[in-house]
Amino acid sequence: MLFSLPRRTFLAGLSAVGVTACATRSGNTLLGHTVVGDGPETVLVLHEWMGDHSNYDATLPYLATSQARYVFADLRGYGLSRGLHGSYSMAEAAADSVALADHLGAREFHVVGHSMSGMIAQYLALNWPERVRSIMAISPVPACGFKADGGAMTKLRAIVVDDDSLRGAVAARTGNRYGRAWLDRKLALARRADPTAMLGYLDMFTGTDFASRMTDLPMPARLVVGAHDIGFYGRNALEPAFQKAFARVDTSVVAEAGHYSMVETPVLVAALMERMVATTTASVHALRSDGTARSFQPTTI
Repeated sequence: MLFSLPRRTFLAGLSAVGVTACATRSGNTLLGHTVVGDGPETVLVLHEWMGDHSNYDATLPYLATSQARYVFADLRGYGLSRGLHGSYSMAEAAADSVALADHLGAREFHVVGHSMSGMIAQYLALNWPERVRSIMAISPVPACGFKADGGAMTKLRAIVVDDDSLRGAVAARTGNRYGRAWLDRKLALARRADPTAMLGYLDMFTGTDFASRMTDLPMPARLVVGAHDIGFYGRNALEPAFQKAFARVDTSVVAEAGHYSMVETPVLVAALMERMVATTTASVHALRSDGTARSFQPTTI
């Protein structure tokens, strides 16, 4: 794999530098990514199983680009990293993310993860607490993984190859509220990924469990859930584990979204990312005097 020079493009009127997955001059593997903004903070933004970094395109005009540089990364097999193969494991995905931060000179960074990568964000916080300033987990797979029996795994694997199965999964995760054009758009995004990578990451988020280690993490977390998502990704299912794991948890229930709040409510998600960065310094060590985690009442927005 050859070293790839960055290409400057303009997305929604913003200057963005996109880099295809490559080997750096030092020989390390670099995830494909797009950088938007030039602020002093770094926000690493990761994507879901059925889409790539372009899921976030609708948020771009509303990002606080003077506050932070937003690094929209594609995992191996997706988007700008489609030609990059690997084991598709949790450890590999996290190590790739840290290597990207290193390449960009970000000693510390915030992480935004969605669904599958919400689990990766938690893993990063657990294993690199000195580097992760905060996380924002959007409809995340919890640290215990997405537990699926044989029948459920058969249905999940079908999503990789069967278009109607994928449409059905997306519809269920958005409350069956949208039309065929929405489902076809999500299908087109998902089909840009390498099917082998999708199957590999499916094994990752159904077969990985580090929940027992998720306690007393010093950084704040923002949990974002959609009111129209399936119950597995709801506040009642996710919030208790986050309250146990993190020093501070702010929960936002998005009334007009399901699983894809960055697509369904992009202005709000951009604002939540901005708020995450702005409030981190004051809340990193926000612990009760008895050392247990502080939690905050969820808001519906």
